[in-house]
Amino acid sequence: MSPTVAVIAHQKKTLGAGLDRLRVLITEQDVGELLWYEVPKSKKAPKKVRKALKAGADLVFVWGGDGMVQRCADVLAGSGVPMAILPAGTANLFASEMGVPADLEEAVRLGFHGERRKLDLGVLNGEHFAVMAGAGFEAQMIADADREAKGRLGRLAYIGAAVRHVGGPLVPMEVKVDGATWFEGDASCLLLGNVGTITGGIEAFDDARPDDGWLEVGVSTAKGPVQWARVLGRMTAGRSDESPFVRITRARKVTARFGSPLMYELDGGDREETTELKARVAPGALTVCVPAGESTGGPGK
Repeated sequence: MSPTVAVIAHQKKTLGAGLDRLRVLITEQDVGELLWYEVPKSKKAPKKVRKALKAGADLVFVWGGDGMVQRCADVLAGSGVPMAILPAGTANLFASEMGVPADLEEAVRLGFHGERRKLDLGVLNGEHFAVMAGAGFEAQMIADADREAKGRLGRLAYIGAAVRHVGGPLVPMEVKVDGATWFEGDASCLLLGNVGTITGGIEAFDDARPDDGWLEVGVSTAKGPVQWARVLGRMTAGRSDESPFVRITRARKVTARFGSPLMYELDGGDREETTELKARVAPGALTVCVPAGESTGGPGK
């Protein structure tokens, strides 16, 4: 029996010859019913994914960037229905880590004929994420890199935003990993990672794998341009955990309390300020279409 295929597409994102070409490529495959949903922003996607699942979708194509992947993964988690990523966003970190190229024809082929692999997701304050989540400096940077700037400048928008926030104050934090206090003090940033690469293509978690049943946890105490330059330089030239301003571990559950409200983000999407975060890993929660034999640790890992 031919599968029911759903497309959840961000109307403002582009890839290859566009959505018209995508429809042609899908109809060239052995497809039963084609469910087609376009949304003007990623926050509208979950409703369409739920509709597709209710209609019996056997495969869901997600057209967009990491924000669209996150919103769709939040609904697909635990369903067993595979996600095929069509990387039409700015950074496409999750697609890159999974070996899915920014090539429309090849991404569609992987959706139908690639390997289907179960990968972990993180869950933060009740919401799933695929790449990473953070509070403090990184979340402020992402919120500041507005959509217009991201569209014009791509990753350079994040660099400009980072420069504007490196002088921000440190905030008292208490971070517990699997119930034990791990960090207590002033920090500028808390990161939770499912994969190794963060915004801007920086390798933050050198040993991260999205299929190991763990979340990577990082805290930075860097303050000001000089210390942040040392942190970013270490991430580029060596291992992140070798920096004197970074602590890294891993856990299955994480709780964090902040001395003042901090903005947080999931996969590049900013959320409202909070004084508390609760996170956990969801092992094997998402099935993703990837190249056969591709390492789940990202290209070259």
